[in-house]
Amino acid sequence: MKLALVLDFLADLAAHNHKAWMDEHRARYHAARAEYAAFVEELLRLASAELEPDLRGLRATDLMFRINKNDRSQLDPEPYKRHMGAGFKPGGRHAPRAGYFVAVQPGGGTYVGAGRRLPDAAELARIRQEIHYNGPAFHALRQDANLLRHFPQGLEMAQALKTAPKGYDRTDPDIAWLRLKSYFVWQHFPDAEVVRPDFPDRVLAAWQAARPLVDFLNGALD
Repeated sequence: MKLALVLDFLADLAAHNHKAWMDEHRARYHAARAEYAAFVEELLRLASAELEPDLRGLRATDLMFRINKNDRSQLDPEPYKRHMGAGFKPGGRHAPRAGYFVAVQPGGGTYVGAGRRLPDAAELARIRQEIHYNGPAFHALRQDANLLRHFPQGLEMAQALKTAPKGYDRTDPDIAWLRLKSYFVWQHFPDAEVVRPDFPDRVLAAWQAARPLVDFLNGALD
């Protein structure tokens, strides 16, 4: 069953998130990682043919994020992420552009996403400027029926400035959208759906629905 090894391993890792346990179960980790890599390769094949031709030539290793945490604080004792994730972007997972994402995590934590999460200040300025200049096009994209069919919550609104960004008036009609720190849509999936054989096709369908929004963001960033 696809991704069953991944889900089982990550569930155990969540309960024993320390280096000694990982060292003892390194063989299980490699088996789960290989299963996830095969899933990413399948998505890469589908996406490069039907979504983003510039993904051609990339490999799963160009897209997969490390399971080790790189940004732990003193309050975070866990050295490993509780998910396996990948970012599908021309140039690889860290390319400074909008793209497509999938992360597998047991307990309903699996998500499919698209857009640009937490861009840097210069990128944010370009995205905001594009929204300010082309508000009707932006609103048409974020309210698109097909996008909302796959991402019912629409754009993530949780992270936003408390006031207007520099250069914009707080009475601007688009201020709620100009204040955002991320321009990203995502949707979670229960484990029972993640292990279904058609899950890669469902991921691709969600990404296709988000492609116009991703293209808008990359038009601002290019």
